[in-house]
Formats: sequence, structure tokens, C-alpha cells
Amino acid sequence: MTTSTMDVELAVPTGYWTRARKTGAAMTGLGVLATVLFGALASSDAARFAYGETVEGKGFDIPGNVGAILFGLIAVAAGLVLLFTGRHFGLLVGTALLAFIISALCWQMSVSTVSHTMPLGSIAAITFTAAIPFIFGSLGGVLCERTGVVNVAIEGQLLTGAFFGSLFGTVTGSFWLGLVAAMVGGALLSAILAVFAIKYLVDQVVVGIVLNLFAGGLTAFFYEQVMRPDTDAYNFPGRVPTWPIPGLSQIPVLGPALFNGTIFSYGSLIAVAVVTLTLFRTRWGLRTRAVGEHPAAADTVGIRVLGLRYLNVLIAGVVAGFGGAYFSLQSTTGFSKYMVSGAGFIALAAMIFGRWNPVGAFLASLFFGFFGALTSFLTGISSPIPSQFLNMLPYVATIFAVAGLVGRVRAPAADGKPYVKG
Repeated sequence: MTTSTMDVELAVPTGYWTRARKTGAAMTGLGVLATVLFGALASSDAARFAYGETVEGKGFDIPGNVGAILFGLIAVAAGLVLLFTGRHFGLLVGTALLAFIISALCWQMSVSTVSHTMPLGSIAAITFTAAIPFIFGSLGGVLCERTGVVNVAIEGQLLTGAFFGSLFGTVTGSFWLGLVAAMVGGALLSAILAVFAIKYLVDQVVVGIVLNLFAGGLTAFFYEQVMRPDTDAYNFPGRVPTWPIPGLSQIPVLGPALFNGTIFSYGSLIAVAVVTLTLFRTRWGLRTRAVGEHPAAADTVGIRVLGLRYLNVLIAGVVAGFGGAYFSLQSTTGFSKYMVSGAGFIALAAMIFGRWNPVGAFLASLFFGFFGALTSFLTGISSPIPSQFLNMLPYVATIFAVAGLVGRVRAPAADGKPYVKG
């Protein structure tokens, strides 16, 4: 009797479960959750999306339960397409996440006892405003790391900028001088980072963490000893003015966000454009990228590796310090201890999520800013979700984005590696 052996081929070939397909399965699960759970919890009351900054005016209505189910199914469809094809990762993940969020909003607004309306113009404006410190901080990170220096000290640079901006803006009576002082403060902290990381070859991550603690402790000390006893003299700089652009600021949804801003909002857009153009279209940018990828090769063609690293780290501090002034000159009317509240680490995540690219970092910052705006909106309509969970949204989004959506990314090859000239 002859026994024959057959090799049983698996239905799923080796290597089928790529990152894209696994993400597709996760998006499908989110879509099913939205369809079943949100659809069951939503009421038939309409969820209204208004185009302007208020709940009044033009917009469109969606029955809450219908919207929750419909957008849940859209998320399921996007997830299934990604699961079976493994292609168009960014588009399909974005579609699934957006549909999931809209499904959740339809549920939340339909059962709200405060308001059934989301003003899209206001949400867009809050999103952009919340993203401002992330934009400046992530650009500071890009400038450092593209030249080979890890910048974990963004949190401290933002905090120092907020402190200097408030103190000198109050003492001089000019928010312009406060902004200059904020940039100087960020540059001073960056100078310490540069000296220890570039000259003394200290571990750059450790230096960054120490500088964050140093900035927090030093600003807290001077706040208690100088600012708090006499707020009017040392900690009342006032807010920067708003400059609407006639006509453009009236555009539905995007007008209030992009064309009714302050020097911080307009400055962030200019900064992204300038850093992008100079990094990819100038000799300085070419040398910066060369030093970040292969400093020894750059050195052999006459590029001053260490000098360029010093310069870029200082420029990064100026940019981050300017962004830090947002907290004391726009977000509030003064400085308070530890007021940055982790924005520097979210900016660091935005830089990684944006793949060390200025435009990518800008879009990632808007992504994180949107979750901050979403938290504010849901709190305002008395969401049944506990406030503690709502406050976690921006940080959960940060973890999910960096761990789940970025996948394999390649930092500049010489990032974090000290260079010793032979």
C-alpha cells in the first residue's frame, strides 16, 4: 500500500499580512464598531453641520442614527478595500478614520441635551490655533534632525519661549519685543543643547530630557519669585492682535481658520513655506541634508559639518521659541508654570509622523490639533463620554498615529550620531 503525502498550501500565502492589510483589518473593526454601537446609541434627532463659526446659518442635517450607520459602513468599506488590496494606504486609512469620527459625531450630537450643531468654521479655526505650537515645535525638530542632532528638548524650548515672551513683553510694553525675547530664549536653550551634543558628545536624548527638566524648574522658580508677587509688572503682556484679511476671512469653513489670525497663525504658514523651500531648493538645504545623511562625505567636499550643526540647532531654537510665545501671548495673557503641558512631545511626534518633512510635520500638527478641537467641542455639548477620556484624545491620537500609522520610517542616517573629525 502506497502512502502519498500532499503538501497542503495555506489559503493565505506567506507575507500576505503586511502592515497595510493589518491596518485594513483594524479599520474594518472600527467601522463595524461604529455601525453597530454608534448606530444603536444614536437617536433619530438630526445632527447639524453648520458652515460658519456659529450654530446659525447655512449647513446640512443628517439624522443621527442614519449618519452613524452610514459613515460606519463607509469605514467598513474602506477597511475591506485596504485589507484585500493592500494598496492606497494613506487614502483608505484617512477615509476610514474620518468616517469613524463623523459616525461618532452623529451619535454624540443626536443625543446631546445642549446642541445638535457643529460649527465647522469654528472647529477649523480651533484646529489650526491648537496646532500652532506643534507646527513651530516640529519645524524646530526638522531643522535639528535633518542636520544630525536629535532634538528632544522641544518641550523646554517652547516653555522658555513662553516665559521670555511674557516677561519681556510685559516689562517693555511691546509684544514685538516679547516675541524677540522668546526667540532669544529658545536659542539660548538650543545653544546649551548644541554645546553638549556637538562639542562634548553627550548622548543627545539624555541632554534633551535634562534640558526639559532644567527649563521647567528654572521658569517655575522665576515665576514664583518674580512674576507671581507682581503680576502687573512682570506677567501681563496682553494678547497679540488679530488681523482679518477682508473678503478671504468670510470664506465658509476655511476662512476663519486661515485668514482671520494673528502673527502666530500667519507666521506658522510662512515658516512652513520658508523651511520647505530652503531645505529642498537652496545650497544651505542641500548641505544640511548631506550632513544629516553622511557627515564624513560632506566634510570631504569642504562642508563645515560642526559649524552647520551649530547653526541649525540655534535656528531650531529660534523657531521653537517663537512658537512657545503663543502660549503666553495668544492662548492666555501671561505665563504659568509648566503651561506647555506636553506640546513639545506632541510636536516631536508630529515631526516623526511627518517623516522629517516640513509639510508632513505641518499636516501631522493639524491632525493632532483637530483632536484638541474635537475635545473642546464634545466637552461643550456635554458629551456622555467622561471628560477624563475626552482630555486623553490628543495623546491617544499621538500614540496611535506614531505607533500604528507611521510604520517603518527612516530618520536621517546620521541622526543622533556625533561627528568627530578625523
